[in-house]
Amino acid sequence: MMIQPLENIRVLDLSRVYAAPAGSMILGDLGAEVIRIEHPDGSDSMRDWGPFIEGQSTYYLCANRNKKSITLDLKTESGRTEFKELVKDADIVLENFKTGDMKKMGLSYDVLKEINPRLIHCAVTGFGQTGPLAYEPGFDPVVQAMSGLMDVTGPIDGEPTKVGIPIADILTSHYVAISVLSALRMRDLTNQGQFIDLALLDVQISSLANVASAYLNAGMVSKRLGNSHNNVAPYQVFQCADGPLMVCAGNDRQFEKLCVMLGHEEWINDPRYKSNTGRKENEEELVRQISDIMVTRTREDWVEKLRHYKIPGGCVNTIEEALTQPQVIARDLIGEIEHPQYGKVKFVKNPMQRSGLNIAYQGAPPILGEHTDQLLLSKRA
Repeated sequence: MMIQPLENIRVLDLSRVYAAPAGSMILGDLGAEVIRIEHPDGSDSMRDWGPFIEGQSTYYLCANRNKKSITLDLKTESGRTEFKELVKDADIVLENFKTGDMKKMGLSYDVLKEINPRLIHCAVTGFGQTGPLAYEPGFDPVVQAMSGLMDVTGPIDGEPTKVGIPIADILTSHYVAISVLSALRMRDLTNQGQFIDLALLDVQISSLANVASAYLNAGMVSKRLGNSHNNVAPYQVFQCADGPLMVCAGNDRQFEKLCVMLGHEEWINDPRYKSNTGRKENEEELVRQISDIMVTRTREDWVEKLRHYKIPGGCVNTIEEALTQPQVIARDLIGEIEHPQYGKVKFVKNPMQRSGLNIAYQGAPPILGEHTDQLLLSKRA
């Protein structure tokens, strides 16, 4: 019998859209029983975002496998009463209402912990429970803009650009899982639950990594450099005869190998290029010379050479190319779940593979209220 790490853990998921639902999906992959709770009329706008398969939003499908769905109207006394009954046996409440909304409904953590002192309540908002923006709605593109991420993304002479996926939401979903797992471990030690205040802006600011460190410690304001790097050269996209290729010579040794590969061993001891500092100072001339060479061969030719010389690099793939490339196929990253109403659904598997965690995909994303009778009938009787 397969044992999963979060067996017997119950999550009441009141969240919508992506950041929090994708976090509870990770918990579901690990064996938690995740119960989505929505208004009877539906409250997740992701259900309305195409394209669709058999009437189901493919956007919704990407964040809601391994879950059950029930409907409750938490604005009614009966709905709140039923929710409180569920809280008695729950381990986690996850929600992403605006700050203060749970309190207005009489369902704040202070109320819920009286019902279940071991409850872990994770609240995901745009800006957190404190500060001047606490009561403002927060969406991924707004957070990308406010965090400075857009200012360092895009072409040098172009406008600040958002990342092509909801990166702030995605990163936050990971912190949902990390924080809940940590709180469960803390509960093992203290026998007490807790409240977790998780904000998209906090997550994205904390994810600025070297860009934040450069400013905080050296006063360096990173520039928008397109596909180049603020600190390393050559570390960028080059155009080949048939398309773009990313090449990352991340240290002096890799640059020396690149020089040999390109047939310019004399660059190795050239004082302009010998160190990374010199390469950054003379980057324009160096990149021009490399570009003139790279464009003479196809991407496949260069990838073969890069692998031979053990220099990091890879094709700039389309989404179709990315999802069908041999490495993805070899890693068995694409899965399929059957649903009785809308058929087979393909999805990208959880990346925590080949471990003893026993990741499982036991349920396709549910339709609205699919499990209401199953989970609430006995409580209503």
